[in-house]
Amino acid sequence: MKKLESFLSVMVAVALGGCSLAPAYQPPATPQAQAYRDVGPWVNAQPADQLSRQSWWRLYSDAELDTLQTKLLASNADLAAALAHYQQAQAYAMQARSELFPQIGAGATGVRQRESDHAPPLRNASAPADYNSYTVGAQASYEVDLWGRVRNTVEAGRDNALAAQADLASAQLSLQAELADSYMQLRGLDQQIELLQQTIQAYEKALKLTQTLHGGGIVSGLDVSRAQTQLSDTRSQWSQTLAQRALMQDTIAVLVGENAANFSLPAITEPVPVPVVPLDVPSTLLQRRPDVAAAERRVAAANAGIGVARAAWFPSLTLNAQGGYQSTGWANLLTAGNRIWALGPTLALDLFDGGYRKATIQAAKAKTDEAGATYRGVVLTAFQQVQDNLALLDHLGTASANQKDAADAAQHALDLSMSQYKHGAVSYLDVVQAQTVALQEKRGLLDLDTQRLRASVELIRALGGGWSAEQLAQK
Repeated sequence: MKKLESFLSVMVAVALGGCSLAPAYQPPATPQAQAYRDVGPWVNAQPADQLSRQSWWRLYSDAELDTLQTKLLASNADLAAALAHYQQAQAYAMQARSELFPQIGAGATGVRQRESDHAPPLRNASAPADYNSYTVGAQASYEVDLWGRVRNTVEAGRDNALAAQADLASAQLSLQAELADSYMQLRGLDQQIELLQQTIQAYEKALKLTQTLHGGGIVSGLDVSRAQTQLSDTRSQWSQTLAQRALMQDTIAVLVGENAANFSLPAITEPVPVPVVPLDVPSTLLQRRPDVAAAERRVAAANAGIGVARAAWFPSLTLNAQGGYQSTGWANLLTAGNRIWALGPTLALDLFDGGYRKATIQAAKAKTDEAGATYRGVVLTAFQQVQDNLALLDHLGTASANQKDAADAAQHALDLSMSQYKHGAVSYLDVVQAQTVALQEKRGLLDLDTQRLRASVELIRALGGGWSAEQLAQK
C-alpha cells in the first residue's frame, strides 16, 4: 500500500509540473461599429430592460403564439436532433476528460500450458514441461501530461461541447423565430381573407345594383359584365389566399411537431402591434448571439488542437504498476509467497515518421485559421442582419403611414364614384377603376403591416433573442 501511495504521489507531482504547447488564445479581431445607422421603433436597452431569455415572443402579446411556441419546444424534430448532437458532444468531452485519470484494471487467469524443451533460456531438465498457471491481479497506467497533450485534448473537447450547446441554442432560436414569422404571415393572410370577404360582399351589392339598373333600361349590359368581372376576380383572389393560408398552416404544423392533416388554427383578424424591441449597442451583439458564441468556441478548440499536435514531437511518459498473485494451483493462491508486482515508467518517442507530425501541426494551424475566418464571417453577418432589419423597420414604418393615407384616399374615391354612378354622373368603368385601386391599396397596407411584423421577428432573431453568452458558463 505504501508503494502504491508513493507511486500516485509521483504521478501527481510530475503531472502538475507539465506545460502546454498550445498558443495563447485570443478571440479573432472583428470590425465593430459604435452605433447602428438607422433609427426606428426600438429603445436603448437598460440592465433591467432586456429581452426575455426564454420567451421573447411574448412581446407580441398573442396567446395562440405562446401555445405554439410551447409545442415547438416539446415536439419539434429538428430541435430534438440538435439536442442529441449536443449530448454527443458532451459525451465526447467526458471521454477526453477520462485521460486525466489513471486507467485501472483487474483480471484473473487459469491456464494449462507446456513449455518448449528448447525455449531460451534453456528449461531446467528437472522442471516439468506441463504445468498449471493461475494468476489474479490488478494493473494501473497513467500518462504523465508533461507537454499538455491531455489537457489540450480535454480543453478542445470542452470547447466543442460548449459550441454544440450554443448550436442548440441557435437552432432553438431559429426555429422559434421561424415559427413566429410563419405565424405573422398566417395572421396577415387572415386579415387579407377578411378584407376580400368584405370586398366580395360589397361587389355583390354593386352587381345587384347594375342588374337592377340594367333591368330598368338605365344602363347597358356592359356595366353588368364589368361588375360580374370584378366580383369573380375578387372571389378568385379570395380562393388563392385561402390556399396560401392552408400551406402556411401546414408549415406551422410541422414546426410544432404535428401531422398537418390533423392540425388547424382559428382565423384571428385582430391586428398584431409591432413591438418596441430593446436594443443594446453593437458591441454587445457578440455576447447575444449563440451562433457567434459557437463559432468563437470552435476557434478556441482548434487553438487547443495545435497544442495537441505539437506535443507529438516530445516523448510521452507513462507510469505503470501491476501486482497480484501467481501460483500453479488455486489452493493457497492468495498467500505472501505467491505475490508478484512490477513498477516502472515507459518513455516513448517517435524518431522518424515521414513528416506525419509536421503535417499534423500544419493541419491544426490551418484549422484554426479556418475557424477564425468563419468566426469573423459570422460576426459580420450578425451585424448586417441587425442593420438590415433596423432599416426595414424604419423605412417600412414610413411606408405604412403613407400607404394608409393612400388606402383612405382610394376608399374615399370609391365612395364618390359609387355615389356618382347611382346618379348617372359617371360610367361603371370609373367605379371599376376605383374598386381596383381601393382593394390594391388596402391589401398593400395589410402586406406592409405583415412585413413590419416579420422584420421585427428577424430583428429579435438577429439580436440573439433573449440568449446571453453567460448561459454557457452556467452549464
